[in-house]
Amino acid sequence: MQTPNAHILLVEDDLSHCTILQALINGWGYRISVAHNGRQALEQVRAQPFDLILSDVRMAEMDGIAALKAIKSYNPAIPILIMTAYSNVESAVEAIKAGAYDYLTKPLDFDTLQLTLARALEHTSLKSENQDLKQRLRLEQRNFIGRSEPMRKLLEMIAMIAPSEATVLICGESGTGKELIARAVHANSLRKERPLVSINCAALSESLLESELFGHEKGAFTGADKRREGRFMEADQGTLFLDEIGEVSPLMQAKLLRAIQEREIQRVGSNQTLSVDVRLIAATNRNLLADVEAGRFRQDLYYRLNVVTVDSPPLRARREDIPLLAMHFLAKFAERNRKSVKGFTPLAMDMLLKYPWPGNVRELENSVERGVILLSGDFISEKELPLSISQCVDVQPERQCSQSIQPLDQVEKQAILAALEQTAGNKTEAAKQLGITRKTLLAKLQK
Repeated sequence: MQTPNAHILLVEDDLSHCTILQALINGWGYRISVAHNGRQALEQVRAQPFDLILSDVRMAEMDGIAALKAIKSYNPAIPILIMTAYSNVESAVEAIKAGAYDYLTKPLDFDTLQLTLARALEHTSLKSENQDLKQRLRLEQRNFIGRSEPMRKLLEMIAMIAPSEATVLICGESGTGKELIARAVHANSLRKERPLVSINCAALSESLLESELFGHEKGAFTGADKRREGRFMEADQGTLFLDEIGEVSPLMQAKLLRAIQEREIQRVGSNQTLSVDVRLIAATNRNLLADVEAGRFRQDLYYRLNVVTVDSPPLRARREDIPLLAMHFLAKFAERNRKSVKGFTPLAMDMLLKYPWPGNVRELENSVERGVILLSGDFISEKELPLSISQCVDVQPERQCSQSIQPLDQVEKQAILAALEQTAGNKTEAAKQLGITRKTLLAKLQK
């Protein structure tokens, strides 16, 4: 089945072969652009979107394999078909390993080419529903920022589990955004029109937590001057998010287990049983399975909560998202503090990329806010960063926080990509954020 208006980039340095393919592909109803070597192909991919790339392997200036790797690094979603001679099938194997969708051997069978093009484009089209859902997740949870592999897997997991009624256990270190994940699951569930009610279990004593969760009757304890509905009843027909579930006492664990199993609760001071219908999402920064083995957490409650587990990745596991997050927080706090901040110096960005971030995204957000507040110029430098970052990177290069030093052009590239991501590809606005002219930005993109 042909994909309407599909735009294909043909990469071929043999002019006669290129002319034949161009005529054929146009005749099949596709729009087509041409590049005569890998470098031209990469420039065109950066300048405009394509639905598919059909590329030769052997070319004088940047061969097909090198171009494939560069294009996949820039945009992993583009399907790439490789053309190679029978005598050079090992190049095709290398291409498949590097991310090519498929390969075709020369001389080409044009019927096979037409079917392969249609199949590759249809495969891309079939992925669009999942992409649409992930886009909705981005719109509804604007703090989901990142294009790394861990973030892609996280969004795919949310997309799969959100429509279900399954209980979800979100695991991850502090500051990784576990509550954002809970909100995204609820916002894309069948209960999204009903409330999402959150409670931090670690912030309350055992008696107060029981009252908060289940409610209480008037006179149930000193200060209970009227009946109060608990969080379970507030979340009826909706979702209840229990943050820091690992901090709950053994007695409260037993009461929670009963509420989850029976879908019934009792207010403190009452013998009346109330039915509730809630979807439960819990989160923890502890290793609950280790707590179960140590006797600190009930095994039966653990398995009730652990129907579906979602792992919230630490920031150090998705370092390529750091420039995007840093630019997002910079724009946020510059606006809040009524400052005109253009970006980060290369050294400052390099430090952000090398620091291990024990406090994760929350620590990065606080560090950027500090930098914006202390800044008197246009760019946040290492001087405005917390000493924990600058000293860790500069003074202790042998530790985890300062891995191999990146070349400045790579740091610059990451900053440019981050600016383009934040401005939805608007080059004029991205140039303003970076503190350079649009002409300079275009020249750097060409490079």
